[in-house]
Amino acid sequence: MEIHLNRVDYMQVGVTSQKTMRLLPALGKKATQKVAIADHDGVITCFGMKKGEAVPVFKTLPGQKIARLDLGGAVGTPQEKIFVCSGSEVRGFTKKGKQFLTFEANLTESINAMHVSGADLFVCASYIYNHYCDCKDQDYYLSGDKINDITCLSTENLARLVPVLACQDRVLRILQGSELAYDIEVPGPPSVLELYNKDGGDEILYGTADGKVGLVQIGESSAVPKWEIDNDKKKGGILCIDTYDILGDGVNDILLGRDDGTVEVYGFDSSSEPTLRFEHVLSESVTSIQGGCVGKESYDEVLTATYTGWVTGLTTETLKAEAGPGDEVKMSKETQSKVAALRTELEQLQVKVLQGREKYQQTSQSSTAVSAVPVFSINDKFTLCQDDASYSLTLEVQTAIDNLLLQSDVPIDLLDVDKNSAVVSFSECDSEQPNGNFLLATYRCQANTTRLELKVRSIEGQYGTLQAYITPRLQPKTCQVRQYQIKPLSLHQRTHSIDQDRPMNRLSLVGQFSFAEIHSWVVFCLPEVPEKTPAGDSITFHFHNTFLGTQLEATYCKGEGHFKSDNISTISILSDVLSKEATKRKINLNISYDINDDSVSHTLKMIHPKLEYQLLLAKKVQLVDALKELQVHEGNADFLIPEYRNILDESAHLLEEYKKQPAHLERLYGMITDLFIDKFKFKGQNVKTKVSSLLEILDNYDLKSLLEFFNEA
Repeated sequence: MEIHLNRVDYMQVGVTSQKTMRLLPALGKKATQKVAIADHDGVITCFGMKKGEAVPVFKTLPGQKIARLDLGGAVGTPQEKIFVCSGSEVRGFTKKGKQFLTFEANLTESINAMHVSGADLFVCASYIYNHYCDCKDQDYYLSGDKINDITCLSTENLARLVPVLACQDRVLRILQGSELAYDIEVPGPPSVLELYNKDGGDEILYGTADGKVGLVQIGESSAVPKWEIDNDKKKGGILCIDTYDILGDGVNDILLGRDDGTVEVYGFDSSSEPTLRFEHVLSESVTSIQGGCVGKESYDEVLTATYTGWVTGLTTETLKAEAGPGDEVKMSKETQSKVAALRTELEQLQVKVLQGREKYQQTSQSSTAVSAVPVFSINDKFTLCQDDASYSLTLEVQTAIDNLLLQSDVPIDLLDVDKNSAVVSFSECDSEQPNGNFLLATYRCQANTTRLELKVRSIEGQYGTLQAYITPRLQPKTCQVRQYQIKPLSLHQRTHSIDQDRPMNRLSLVGQFSFAEIHSWVVFCLPEVPEKTPAGDSITFHFHNTFLGTQLEATYCKGEGHFKSDNISTISILSDVLSKEATKRKINLNISYDINDDSVSHTLKMIHPKLEYQLLLAKKVQLVDALKELQVHEGNADFLIPEYRNILDESAHLLEEYKKQPAHLERLYGMITDLFIDKFKFKGQNVKTKVSSLLEILDNYDLKSLLEFFNEA
């Protein structure tokens, strides 16, 4: 069963954070609902729709940036009180806009997640969770990694309110009072939680930063995963979830909003499996999503709020196509008056803009003129993508982007992104100079581009900084710089466990260093490690290399650290970087290694399928032009053997794949060369003179001869 929804834009507020828009309960069964939305200007706007116009109910004065908005009320009554958090303060408003609560949580950090249930208030700030009842302290918990969201279950099966925290280390933590009851692993860093049934129940929906969605049933002492939707089409991460029966089949459907602007509706088939029923793409990230009735009575809709503050409905109402300027006679009187009002408003705005420009020109030329830099918000995300071992850099600006300059002091490859329509140009770099650049690229954006997505791939062992200079289409010209650290083991990703049966190399450090110091070194080396020093005396982290599939285990405490990996190059990089960091702090390290020779052939066998595939792809791409020429010369390709005909048929796909991975083969060659040098480095031998012989073997690649070369050298 498919569904058709029509888009209608209601209004625009300021820049919004995740989960800052809610629909107030309807007064009647088919009545329209009021919308409450909060923005970065600290303004809460509550409005309803009347005859196609947004009519404000109330609007608060500007203040500190609002990070979350939730609805609450006494248990068993309509949840129509509006609660917002800004900084470490929570405020409550009635549906008419009267403030009835100001509560200062006295937290050192700003609240970034909140849930209200009756007299209970649950707030989270980075690593800290607090529970208040009637504004009195109840429970406190310190999480091992950053808390992204919180929700609470209240069911007959569970005797109490059960808080569930979505934590950055790919775990949902279920609490009991101030203690951790248990946790459940999820397939990606969870970014949002939502109750599947708003009236109660023990099922929770989660969305991850890498675009996966799942349903988990929470029990007293354990949780049961029900289903999971993978992100096969590489869409954006999940920012918001809601449940609402938009299909009208009596079953709650799942509404999703993603950070690439995709809005999705999932219904359930007869086997209770979620199926995609509707998809719509907005031009910017969707920060909030709600199901309800807003625009017209009896017509359900999916209401969304975007990063720049647009409130947009996808309604089941069939909207009549608007007539063109010459067809005004066919318009309804209501539409005609609407158009006339819009034209008048447009003329007034144009006059205001002209007056503003003239005033600016006069003041800028006066002797007392002071230069004022326009302030603009940037929403950026730099994340490692597991599927293609690349970093995705997403930049979203509240106004149109004019250009973007990308600068890196370490070697990185820029990969092709289909969604990116900007024109890229490269500048020559002199990497030999001290503080020289390895990459200087400029992206010129088309008009009205507010969101830009780039992909880069780093080389492990080479670390430094990637900088993005963002210039929007604003006058006077202004620019903001954002920095992203490329870490020494940048292609490693946190995982829950590793295969202990693989041949492992070990690195051990002993020295006069504190737990906080060695933790800061691990944070410097590896992505996805919480910056805060973990609670307790020691910690173990597991990682896997997204490019090769090798793994790493890091266990450390005060005075000692133990690292083991099936890739000798990983151990070599760690050894070099940790030694440098310790030397900077004048700490003597006693370093010992336990090298397993079997691990080298094991790593080469892991590289083998990737290398074989890339060599075959390169060979096919080389043949494409010659085969096309033959085809033109002969008039058809029937005379070619099936293998060559197949290359011609797939030529577009082959060229596209080759273009997307420009230096894939060189990277694999580099990894094998590093592996060769590192193997003998630990034996105290310098084999750099033999690298040319190794490259000859790679040019005529055969796994057997490569293994023999590694063993004989």
